[in-house]
Amino acid sequence: MADGVTTQTGSARIEAAFESARQDGRAALMPYLMGGFPDQGTATVVAGAYAEAGADLIELGVPFSDPLADGPTIHAADTAALAAGATLESVLETCAEIGERIPVALMVYANMVLAAGPVEFAERAAAAKASGAIVPDLPLEEQDPIREALTAHGLALIPLVAPTTPMERRARICENAEGFVYLVSTVGVTGEREQLPAELTELIAAAKEEASVPVAVGFGISTPEQAAAVGKLADGVIIGTRLVRAVADSADGDAAVAAVTAFLRETRSALSG
Repeated sequence: MADGVTTQTGSARIEAAFESARQDGRAALMPYLMGGFPDQGTATVVAGAYAEAGADLIELGVPFSDPLADGPTIHAADTAALAAGATLESVLETCAEIGERIPVALMVYANMVLAAGPVEFAERAAAAKASGAIVPDLPLEEQDPIREALTAHGLALIPLVAPTTPMERRARICENAEGFVYLVSTVGVTGEREQLPAELTELIAAAKEEASVPVAVGFGISTPEQAAAVGKLADGVIIGTRLVRAVADSADGDAAVAAVTAFLRETRSALSG
């Protein structure tokens, strides 16, 4: 997995994390964390708890005022984090705390990258020991400046595909993917769901055939049982809203750490089962 080596590129560290999980006979576990939520200190200790509880990678969200891909729970966390003073700089501080221990993919909206400038953003992300970036509102046709800046600094630009992505476009996205392909399991925004769509099996199979990098599934996975079911098909499982809700419902940082640790250990066990 991450074994403290920072001379590797972000793509190589991500690849190593997925390979380590594969050698264990399971899908990689990638929990999502809202940076700065409910405050900077808690977010950072929760990130550390993710690593201790068996996460293979971490998706670290950068709070944004108009998070178009996020459902009510994560949107509320966005708003609370911004109100508490979270910034790109503070989120990168959290990244720097854990980035040597475990690969971190920043989930950041395009406006924040463009506001800093792609080169400046890439420099700062690399300095914070990030391994890559997920930019959910960045169209394929407009990726080049950001991709080039990230690549120049050893970072992967991780693409998304969805059930609504046309087949030819999905193939182009997968063909050019770095790090891993983030496969959105269902139409709509992030959030917990009782059932995952039946067509997900075919979508995962198609993406895995088209991509030379691992395929990880996110959106809607909210129980260890769902994670295990998806993990039988995909290379990785991404869990967000369920964990953000656990932090939101906790009385303090210690309770948040206990809640996310219990859930992730159970999920890691289910993936291995």
